Amino acid sequence: MFDVDISDCLNFALNVNKEKELRTKENSRNLSKVGIMGGTFDPIHYGHLVTAEYIRTNFELDRIIFIPSGDPPHKTDRIIIDKMHRYYMCVLATQTNENFFVSEIELKRIGKSYTIDTLREMKKVYPYSEIYFITGADALCDMETWKDVPNLFKEGKFIGATRPGVNLDSAKTKAQLFRQKYDAQIFNVSVPSLDISSTDLREKIKKDESIKYLLPESVEKYIFKYNLYR
Repeated sequence: MFDVDISDCLNFALNVNKEKELRTKENSRNLSKVGIMGGTFDPIHYGHLVTAEYIRTNFELDRIIFIPSGDPPHKTDRIIIDKMHRYYMCVLATQTNENFFVSEIELKRIGKSYTIDTLREMKKVYPYSEIYFITGADALCDMETWKDVPNLFKEGKFIGATRPGVNLDSAKTKAQLFRQKYDAQIFNVSVPSLDISSTDLREKIKKDESIKYLLPESVEKYIFKYNLYR
């Protein structure tokens, strides 16, 4: 089906990702704003990438660090693809953007992946930068169920990005509540994103429907090579 060995592409992308991460850490003193984009990315798709780039440019962020969750505490209703598969797909998807790279920080952590732990670790790596955590507006509405919420809002600024079908009014109401209750710094952003979801992609793959042009071709190749989501 594909004429390029995805294993070769992945090895190249992993090297590129490592170089971008090293350069970013070495230049950390000069980075004023760093964006953290967490999620299961099961799988990553163009909606994620469009959102990240839109926020990077509009908030003038120096870098966006994609952090696939290792063992997400809120995803208990279904089986999630192995964390290394999700990491590799993120590396492939972000390869061509010099301002994006993928971190293994949550993959190496033992136990559940909590946002507050990730933010604290990122602040140690980038002590001279403002940290912006990017999440979906729907996730933002549920943030009071996250670990150590009062201290969570002290660890960084939060950007709630709207997704297709999400009521922005509800997200704005929640954000205002968190500002008043926790002195949180939260921004609501309406992203002209594509109407793509990981859930729909998984269903399409199960039904053997086309997923072409919904996610990077390299990620599509990876999914087919390892027979994921079937």
